[in-house]
Amino acid sequence: MAKIWYLGHSTLQLEIDGVRIVTDPFISDNPKAADVNVSDVEADIILVSHGHGDHVGDLVELAKTTDAEVISCFEITTWLENQGHSNVRPMNIGGNYVSRGIRFKMVNAVHSSSFPDGSYAGNPAGFIIEGQNDCIYFAGDTALTYDMKLINEEFDLTGALLPVGDNFTMGPDDTLKAAQMCGTDRVVGIHFDTFGFIEIDHEQTEKLFEDAGIELFLPNPGEELEI
Repeated sequence: MAKIWYLGHSTLQLEIDGVRIVTDPFISDNPKAADVNVSDVEADIILVSHGHGDHVGDLVELAKTTDAEVISCFEITTWLENQGHSNVRPMNIGGNYVSRGIRFKMVNAVHSSSFPDGSYAGNPAGFIIEGQNDCIYFAGDTALTYDMKLINEEFDLTGALLPVGDNFTMGPDDTLKAAQMCGTDRVVGIHFDTFGFIEIDHEQTEKLFEDAGIELFLPNPGEELEI
């Protein structure tokens, strides 16, 4: 089972086959992650789904201090190279890449993407992360899309990291549909509660998933779990 350290919002540290993978680093300015320090985070690989500030806020610092390989779209990796970090792998939707024995496939996400200064940051994306015994879908920020059925056709997921906060992404009802479409029965909710716009009713959301027979985790920043 993959080990997961939830760092808040859409930031997680996964350990798969001994490889530490961090998603969308946003810790320092996260009001709900005050007890989590960027300096404590270790990363071999960093995945970046899109360029919004609440997904790249600590990217430059974390990439430089860990010398992690950053996998993202061409526009984001080029931006990062201009910040002085050259250990990058540009990709685009539909592409596959193997690093440290882990296969990454970049998949579609329906959202927007710009850097904090408003400049163009390429297309938003999600990733399939496939190790020897684990296969996890990190959806990034996305709406529900029928493309998720294609994930179920190609991969046997052991878990999924899905946004559940609504307003800017899927909300609980669509997140449940996403889990069913991509073929997983274990979901870690991300992109929820950080700001007022994306606060959710935990009890109601957990019951929704329980009634559907899908295990849902809504972790607190700093919490560790396995899926």
